[in-house]
Amino acid sequence: MLVDSHCHLDFPDFSERLGTVLAAMKRAGVGHALCAGVSLERFPAMLALVESRPELFAAVGVHPDGKESADPDVGVLIQLANHRKVIAIGETGLDYFRLTGDLEWQRRRFRTHIQAAIESRKPLIIHTRAAAQDTLRILGEERAGQAGGVMHCFTETWEIARAALDLGLYISFSGIVTFKNAQELRNVARRVPLDRILVETDAPYLAPHPHRGKTNEPAYVLHVAEEIAKIRASSLTMIAEATTANFFRLFPCALGEEIAA
Repeated sequence: MLVDSHCHLDFPDFSERLGTVLAAMKRAGVGHALCAGVSLERFPAMLALVESRPELFAAVGVHPDGKESADPDVGVLIQLANHRKVIAIGETGLDYFRLTGDLEWQRRRFRTHIQAAIESRKPLIIHTRAAAQDTLRILGEERAGQAGGVMHCFTETWEIARAALDLGLYISFSGIVTFKNAQELRNVARRVPLDRILVETDAPYLAPHPHRGKTNEPAYVLHVAEEIAKIRASSLTMIAEATTANFFRLFPCALGEEIAA
């Protein structure tokens, strides 16, 4: 079994075909998927979706790109994270790629999420783009290792991966690792310890080869796992077993839900 550790099944891309997408996910051997939060405004609808499906989990958070989204405080995040289907805080982090100017508001928001993760004892889902050094600095300053978490959709260098690992974080690889121009990322995927790797789609974005350019979906996490198996000269079975075990180790609340189901 595989787990898609990061997707957005509540997005409009899936509203008319969610049943088909979930059926394809099952056929591909993907047993669970984690839907990451992007705003407080969208969260109730996402929570309603995961409540109706035993194979889905949720994370609550406000994406760093969402300048117009309502800013959460620690108390609100903790309250929302108390729901049995919410297994993580995020996605959160820093993104200096699309936004310019004074981005201190992003850094404050990130610190809020880290504090909430520590207090709620639920791991972080961390987004970083063009902001790796500040991301690592704030994670260290806020002692994010107390909560744990994952660097989702990792695209950085081995040096950044090693620093994240030193903070106790997991590294999640998306369909980008299958792209022809991603040799440096494949080198990182070869070096990350097997017990710290997750796989994801970030659906509906970043569909892997051979579906590149199409709408991504959880079933396609199989291609990510296949590529990592190839990179590491391993078997798909070993990668599937390891990444699934890693997911439930990082998100133990999900294991409780699986047992209950």
